[in-house]
Amino acid sequence: MKETAKVESDCRGHRARLMEKRASVMLGLGTRFDTLAGMGRVAEDDQAQISHDEFVSLRINGLDYLQLRLVEEALDRLDTGDYGICLGCDEPIAEKRLQALPWARYCVRCQEQIGLETDVHRETVGKA
Repeated sequence: MKETAKVESDCRGHRARLMEKRASVMLGLGTRFDTLAGMGRVAEDDQAQISHDEFVSLRINGLDYLQLRLVEEALDRLDTGDYGICLGCDEPIAEKRLQALPWARYCVRCQEQIGLETDVHRETVGKA
């Protein structure tokens, strides 16, 4: 009984952090575009800077959407009872890792392996 209460308490703590992260990411989505769009017509000399700013905003929004997706997936795993279980090896993810990254999908070992595989893939693609 105590163990179940502890797990539920831990999940509530993770849920609160995930919901907080979700809210902060959603708050920032689109605001950079609103600022750029509100500028109206700009001098021709400023077009390069505006284009660069739009590129940076698109990249940041893309990263925000990725972050939001990871947070939403973690919330779904909380609802289904799979939260804290590595998607790679089905072992529990260390609590310390979940405290640092509540949206973590993999344990450290599997995440490192995925990183190594990604690096090898990038090298292969880069040589082609």
